[in-house]
Amino acid sequence: MSHKITILAIEDEHSISNLISTILTSNGYKVILAHSGKEGLSLIQSHRPDIVLLDLGLPDIDGLEVLKSLRTWSATPVIIVSARGKEQEKVLALDLGADDYLTKPFGTSELLARIRTALRHSQQFISPDGKGPGEPFVTDGLRIDFDRRQVFVDDEEIRLTQIEYKIVTLLARHVGRVLTYDFIISQIWGPNGTIRDNQLLRVNMANIRRKMEKNPAEPHYIVTEVGVGYRMLDRK
Repeated sequence: MSHKITILAIEDEHSISNLISTILTSNGYKVILAHSGKEGLSLIQSHRPDIVLLDLGLPDIDGLEVLKSLRTWSATPVIIVSARGKEQEKVLALDLGADDYLTKPFGTSELLARIRTALRHSQQFISPDGKGPGEPFVTDGLRIDFDRRQVFVDDEEIRLTQIEYKIVTLLARHVGRVLTYDFIISQIWGPNGTIRDNQLLRVNMANIRRKMEKNPAEPHYIVTEVGVGYRMLDRK
């Protein structure tokens, strides 16, 4: 390939950064390593990587501060790769603009899959109103026709309410990413809406799964990230 996808890994533990470098290089990516937050932000500006892998426990600046700073001037996809696995920290990172969150220790296949998903998401565009540029969203039997506002599973139309359709298209627009409960609620009901908890969202999701999933108890398309939110699986 004439242009290798460039990935910047901001990780202070040399053993982990070397492991990441070995994995990504062997899979055809160009890798840049940074061992502190300040160095990472500088390298993002100078090298403009296609994706950033960001540890939270950095020696100089907390990774969340790096993310906050980055999001003021760049939409570069960011995957948090951290030993911090608490739900509150995952939610905070995602709400601050992280594209995904991978908890250490991680598997090679999972890391590569998350990177592919983040890259695909950064290259596609579907407007917030659920209307795409003429191309439907398709993944493993699920098809969303944005122009006609129709949803099909295995070529059978699924009748969704207006709110259910908005939730499904929002998740499709961010396919592969975890969307927090608060983010979904603000996008569907508005930031100043009257929704105070997740119960109405859970009710709508239960109805969506009942209509779309062959087995709602084991969803194939939209999975729950417990305590965090929902993710539309990228099954392409």
